[in-house]
Amino acid sequence: MSDRLSIGIACFSTFGGSGVVAAEVAGSLARRGHAVHVFSDARPGRLAEGLPGLALHRVEAPAYPQLGHDLYTLALVSKIVEVARARGLDVVHAHYAIPHAVSAELARQILTTDPSGGARARPPRVVTTLHGTDSTLVGLDPSFAPLTRFSVLGSDAVTVPSRWLAEATRRHLALPEALAIDVVPNFVDVARFSPQAAARSDVPDLAAVPAVPILAHVSNFRPLKRVEDVVRVFARVRAGRRARLRLVGDGPGRDGALALAAELGVAADVEWLGEREDLSALLAGAAAFLLPSASESFGLAALEALACGVPVVASRVGGLPEVVADGEVGFLHAVGDVEAMAASAGRLADDAALRARLGAAARARAETHFPVEPAVDRYEAIYRRVLRGVLGSGAKP
Repeated sequence: MSDRLSIGIACFSTFGGSGVVAAEVAGSLARRGHAVHVFSDARPGRLAEGLPGLALHRVEAPAYPQLGHDLYTLALVSKIVEVARARGLDVVHAHYAIPHAVSAELARQILTTDPSGGARARPPRVVTTLHGTDSTLVGLDPSFAPLTRFSVLGSDAVTVPSRWLAEATRRHLALPEALAIDVVPNFVDVARFSPQAAARSDVPDLAAVPAVPILAHVSNFRPLKRVEDVVRVFARVRAGRRARLRLVGDGPGRDGALALAAELGVAADVEWLGEREDLSALLAGAAAFLLPSASESFGLAALEALACGVPVVASRVGGLPEVVADGEVGFLHAVGDVEAMAASAGRLADDAALRARLGAAARARAETHFPVEPAVDRYEAIYRRVLRGVLGSGAKP
């Protein structure tokens, strides 16, 4: 087996944890000298540009009115087959079960049954990383559940970012105990996300020390994120002191959150900034990061806040306790306990010494437990393991 691998990475281009992780893994692998082929509908926001060996293959789904639905999943199958036949792929790393793992498995079956591409187009191994809702929510929908289980059982290796998600996936998908699930925690670039990020910003307002405490929230504004609870927490904090709320991201919950801010009389103190790539500059200097989610398989946004030295106030749910050490780098509360979250956020807004102590511990935790390279080492070791045929008991030879 060559030291230099040819690796396909299938991922979403939209803002969200799975696309961020996939893009950053792709960049790190390319810097190590591997040939990396990224499959997505558009360029993922965190995907590095200009790296030798890193290629983006845009998947464009044709429109056929008689079929009446999005054909992206099938177009992705064909794009993987095309690249495998033209350049060879040792491994396809699918981030999210549907559509990526399903497409990767179908592409492998095509390359197995129709070897017209020659030796270069040998069927690749498939590594699937489940990121959360693909195995605990979306993947359990009756329309998708058989496909989700098919893609997981067919993969040569399955990874998840938290111990909680490993257990939840095994339970929800009724997976055999013999099937191995590798836990590879998500990671953060501690050079990019740091307490000094605001000082480096070319945005004047961010380079200055905030005149009032800022509470921050970053997400895709899906219902699971409970963004209206973010606003409710802020309104309670704002009732006792001057403060501002910084909302970063976009999604279906945006309008409801902004309407609630107006209803509660705090709209003038809410900044909605939309989707942004300069997250480190927007986070650094905040008094607290709010993440009152109903479910989180890991909580990458929380980890990025920790790396910026920002204490996190979040739900005690899913994989978040594996990221946010309660009482050490922030505070965890029951889902929906707005009063308790507001009390913790208020303490951080008022107590500079507490904020500094937890912020320093937050930064140290990110540096010590969640650096980039050890995680990419794990992924690379998994690729080499499946290529050697040393597979989990439930995987295919």
